[in-house]
Amino acid sequence: MKSGTQVVESERLKLFSAPPPATRRPFALEPTGFEEMTVEHDRIGKVLWCRFAFSSRPSFTWAVFRDIARVRAYVDQAFANAADEEAPIRWLVLGSEMPGVWNLGGDLDLFARLIRARDREALTRYARLACEAGYYFTTSFGRPIVTVSLVQGDALGGGFEAVLSSNLIVAERSAKFALPEILFNLFPGMGAYTFLARRIAPALAERMIMSGDTYTAEQLYAMGVVDVLAEDGDGMRAIRDYIHRHERRHNAHVAIYKARNVVNPVTLDEMLDIASIWVDAALRLEEADLRRMERLVAAQDRRRSKLQG
Repeated sequence: MKSGTQVVESERLKLFSAPPPATRRPFALEPTGFEEMTVEHDRIGKVLWCRFAFSSRPSFTWAVFRDIARVRAYVDQAFANAADEEAPIRWLVLGSEMPGVWNLGGDLDLFARLIRARDREALTRYARLACEAGYYFTTSFGRPIVTVSLVQGDALGGGFEAVLSSNLIVAERSAKFALPEILFNLFPGMGAYTFLARRIAPALAERMIMSGDTYTAEQLYAMGVVDVLAEDGDGMRAIRDYIHRHERRHNAHVAIYKARNVVNPVTLDEMLDIASIWVDAALRLEEADLRRMERLVAAQDRRRSKLQG
């Protein structure tokens, strides 16, 4: 019988391990098999467009993590099948198809159930997958790719953490950002501290995490967190214009983001150590904290119903 550690490791490998080396051939495979995302490969522009297309609550569910793993597998396969001098993907853009919502964060309903069940193993597995997804995005999947978050709606909690993991953040003016975990006596433990403290002063990052305040895209642009501020409804045009203007400098962009990681290296070990602190803190939550968490879940459900209705 497998131990808990073995089960966690087995699940991690199943979702995020690299596929076997592929035989090199002209790459014509379309990205298919996605459940919670739509993925389109613009081969002429060398852009991989990835958009959340949530079938349920707009948060990081197990199914969303599976789709992120599929994105990584597609990137690996595209490069494995390209000629040596070619880069089939130069830009990877992560957006959302849900109006007004980019991603509302961690699966709070799942968290409450796992905490009540004292299921440390499952909480750890979830946290590891979230950290690995953020790590692969911030390190460009180990490829000469610029990763971009195109935020045209609210990015809260783990959603904000995911935005912060990208090389470049483009946000429309009405987008909102928040780390609300402090409201139910927890903290964002899957990338917020790691990524924020590398974009702004660590003391300011800590203040943001501890406040639970909501920030506008304009505020974060002034702070240096958001890189490109677009007018509402102009996000797609802004990112296309950015790619067009900087395509000839793509090599410099890739090198600069690699240099950023040399000066302030993001390591998976650091992220997992923080996630372990998050798991310990989550398991110390009391029933009153869990009820506050569930009120946020109910608010998310009402918002989703309103958008769909």
